[in-house]
Amino acid sequence: MQTITFPGLNLEFHISKVAIQIEKISIHWYAIFIVSAFVIALYFCKRRNGLYNIKFENILDLFLILIPVSIICARLYYCLFRLDVYIKNPIRILNLTTGGLAIYGGIIGGVITCYIYCKKKKIDMLDLLDYIVPYLSLGQAIGRLGNFVNVEAYGIETNLPWRMGIIENNQYIEVHPTFIYEAIVTLILFFFLIKLQNNRKIKGEVTYTYLIVYSLSRTIIESLRSDSLMLYKFKISQILSIAIFVTFCIILWFKKIKYKKTKIHDKKCKKITYEM
Repeated sequence: MQTITFPGLNLEFHISKVAIQIEKISIHWYAIFIVSAFVIALYFCKRRNGLYNIKFENILDLFLILIPVSIICARLYYCLFRLDVYIKNPIRILNLTTGGLAIYGGIIGGVITCYIYCKKKKIDMLDLLDYIVPYLSLGQAIGRLGNFVNVEAYGIETNLPWRMGIIENNQYIEVHPTFIYEAIVTLILFFFLIKLQNNRKIKGEVTYTYLIVYSLSRTIIESLRSDSLMLYKFKISQILSIAIFVTFCIILWFKKIKYKKTKIHDKKCKKITYEM
């Protein structure tokens, strides 16, 4: 049992990492939140059956492959940049109960899986990604609650009113609850993407918008994190976030210019046809 406080808000929580204990079998809250995120994402996907002419059956088939692949890739990505810890005891790589999943690893694995699946099923990949990406954002918001229970993914020390009090290395410190920042951003982003999903003008617009907004927020939040994955003196997630932000801003900008030119051309053609 661990104690987490928010002294500025006069809140105190006593939390155990284990949700259910049956003899020697422990079911951790972290695992429950991760599974719940996938289940809730599937539920919302089912409600959008037929969107962009994609059947929910295809989404369900994809998720059966996507879930294990994303978790494995998220774990391997995390362990890759913590080799100094895991090289000494590789069996620890299999232990997910204390956290250690990197979202960018999961996204990379998920995109590769989607690409292969779309090629095999002859589905437009941008349509499929625009279908599922809002629920990825929702799943991230839910999954971050697991960080709260595990007391991880928090930030540097602060004296802000919403600071979080924890015990680190037997010392009491007050830090940024950065996992809450990300949960709030991804939840708001979910609602925005749902609205955009219904008013999409360009294929991939929902996906590009998600990548732009999430990478920008992650760049800012990562600057406050105290447990970032590092490459030499640089924060991996921050470098990747900046690269994604710049790349997809450019892609979306060019796509919108092309869309506007097409609309202008279509209007001119209609006007000529009408005058004739």
